[in-house]
Amino acid sequence: MKLDKPGQGRLAFASQGHPPIAVAKIGVLIANLGTPDNTDYWSMRRYLSEFLSDKRVIDYPRWLWQPLLQLIILSKRPFSSGEAYKSIWNEKDNESPLLTTTRSQFRKLSLHFQKSKYNEKIVMDFCMRYGNPSTESAIKRLQSQGCERILFFPLYPQYAGPTSATANDQAFRVLMRMNWQPAFRTVPAYFDNPTYIKALATSIKEAYAEAKPKPEHLVVSYHGVPERYLLAGDPYHCQCQKTTRLLANELNWGKKYCTTTFQSKFGPEKWVGPSTVDYVAELARTGKKNIAVVAPAFSSDCVETLEEINQEIAESFSEAGGSSFLYIPCLNDRDDHIEAFVEIIEKELAGWI
Repeated sequence: MKLDKPGQGRLAFASQGHPPIAVAKIGVLIANLGTPDNTDYWSMRRYLSEFLSDKRVIDYPRWLWQPLLQLIILSKRPFSSGEAYKSIWNEKDNESPLLTTTRSQFRKLSLHFQKSKYNEKIVMDFCMRYGNPSTESAIKRLQSQGCERILFFPLYPQYAGPTSATANDQAFRVLMRMNWQPAFRTVPAYFDNPTYIKALATSIKEAYAEAKPKPEHLVVSYHGVPERYLLAGDPYHCQCQKTTRLLANELNWGKKYCTTTFQSKFGPEKWVGPSTVDYVAELARTGKKNIAVVAPAFSSDCVETLEEINQEIAESFSEAGGSSFLYIPCLNDRDDHIEAFVEIIEKELAGWI
C-alpha cells in the first residue's frame, strides 16, 4: 500500500472542499493551582467552592462535607480569604500574583521555543486547575491551533494527590468529552531535577549575600498534607524531605543549618509536621533571632507564601522574640527557573521532537 507523504492527506482533504486542517503541532501546557477572579465575596466563594469540593483536596464523603462546606464554611471563609488576597493582590493588573507570574513563565517559555529549532512545531499555553484560564479552555485552544499531541506540565516540583494528581484528573476529564482526542503526556514530579535544585540554591545564596544580619537558620517550608496521605502511600512527604536534602548538599550545609517544615494546616485531623508557624516561634524562643524561610513546593509566589509565610508566620516569629525574618521568594520567572522548565519539557518531549 502506498502511503501519502507527510501532510499530503491533509492537503487532499482540504482540496476536496472541506475546511483546511492546520499542520500538526505539539502543545505544551503548563498548569498551576488557580486563582479567584477577584477578591469580593462571590468571586472568592466560587473559587473556594470549586477548590474545596475537589475530592483530591478534601476526601470526606460528599453527604458529610458538602452541607458543612456550602452552609457553614462558605458563609464565612470568602471574607477572610478575600482579605488575605487583598493584602497581596496585583492592583495594577487586577489579578493575583500567581496569575501574573504563571503568565510571565508562559511568555518566557514561549519566547524560548520561538527562538529554538522547534519554533514551527511547539505551541505554548497555560491554565489553572481552579478558576481561569481553565484547563478545558487551554486544551481546546491548543487543539484549534493544530496540536495533535499535548504535553501537560503541572508546575509542582513534588507529586501529591491534591496538586499534581488533581491537575492531571482535570485534563483527563476534558479529554473524555472530546471526539478527537490529542495524544497526551503528563510531566512527572521534578523535585530532584539538578537544574531546579541549583536554581533554588542560587536564589538562597543571593538572598543571604544581601541579608543584614545573616540568617542563623533556614526553614524550608512546604504545603502540608494530612498524615494519613503519607500512610496511604502518597510520595509527597518523602519527596519534600529529599528536596531539602539535595538543597542542603548543593549549598554544602549540614542538617543543623536548615529544617523541613509544613504549613497551611486545614481541619481537625493530624497533619505532617513540624508545623512551620510553630517551629519558627520555637526557633525564636531558643535563641535563633535571625532566620530565613524558603518554600520550594511552590513554583510561583501566591497567597500561601506572600500572605501566610511573609505575614502570618513572620508575625509568629516576631511575637516569640525573633528579630529578623527573611522570606526568600519562590523561583517565579527567574531565568534559571525557566532553564529548568525548558530542560524538563525537552526531556519529556523525547520521541515527539
